[in-house]
Amino acid sequence: MLDKLGTKGIAGVVSLLLGIGIVASQAPVVAAGLAFVVAGLGLVAGGLAEGVMKMFGMA
Repeated sequence: MLDKLGTKGIAGVVSLLLGIGIVASQAPVVAAGLAFVVAGLGLVAGGLAEGVMKMFGMA
């Protein structure tokens, strides 16, 4: 998985986790909500990408 992300992707994941960690140190409930939002956006993006790939016959 890490080879597919590339340098920018890994930096993005690290900054995302760092940001949620900073929020969690001050407000754990808000950080949990942010984590769910980010996970939901990831699932939506994955579903859209899969749908587009199926449309073009690549999946």
